[in-house]
Amino acid sequence: QVQLVESGGGLAQPGGSLRLSCAASGFTFSSYAMSWARQAPGKGLEWVSGIYSDGSDTLYADSVKGRFTISRDNAKNTLYLQMNSLKPEDTGLYYCAKARRRTVVRNLGEYDYWGQGTQVTVSS
Repeated sequence: QVQLVESGGGLAQPGGSLRLSCAASGFTFSSYAMSWARQAPGKGLEWVSGIYSDGSDTLYADSVKGRFTISRDNAKNTLYLQMNSLKPEDTGLYYCAKARRRTVVRNLGEYDYWGQGTQVTVSS
C-alpha cells in the first residue's frame, strides 16, 4: 500500500533552517508529482510547494518563494524540502502528498495520498 513518511521537523529559531524528508513506498514514485502542504495552528491546509514527477519543474507559494527549495531523489523514492530563513509564521504541521498526475497542481483535492505530518516550530 502507499505510504508517505515525513521526518526532519523540529524547533528552529527565526532565520534558521530545517530540512524535511518524505520517504515514499507502495507506488512508482518517479511517475507522480509531489507536493508539500502545511497547516498552521487554527488555520486550514495550505499548499506550499510542488515538484514534477521527473524533477524538471518546481512551484512555490508566494509566502515561501526564495526561502524554501523542494527537490526529489527518484532513485531513493524520497522528497525533500529545504527551509531557510524561517519565520514564526512558518510554524505548522507539514505534510507531503502524492499527486494524481505527473505535473504539479496547487489544488489539494488533486492529491490522493498524504503522510502523517511532521511538526515545524519556529520560535526564539
